[in-house]
Amino acid sequence: MTEHDEDGYSGEATLVVDGVSLTTTVELRGYFQPIDGFYRWYGRVAVNDELTKLAGGKKKAVEIRAGSHTATGELSDPDPWGRYRIMGTSTPPFPVPTTLEELNA
Repeated sequence: MTEHDEDGYSGEATLVVDGVSLTTTVELRGYFQPIDGFYRWYGRVAVNDELTKLAGGKKKAVEIRAGSHTATGELSDPDPWGRYRIMGTSTPPFPVPTTLEELNA
């Protein structure tokens, strides 16, 4: 058993940074932290030249939309391959099970 049972999403998403929308690919994971009661999600954004110009290698507030799910979070510095990290707390931009039936499905 792992420390956290993780949920996730991999695929296309729309990011809104400084009022500019751009479509990119993301790899996201998340888990509920029972100690503080928050859901934490995080991941990476595929290399995107437009995002690099907008963020300029700095932390930026971001809205992320994946399908019908939307969340706010933060972009942080890019990794050595130019992929920005993204993270947030609370409702993630992907579906998560909220009932026992969904967990057991």
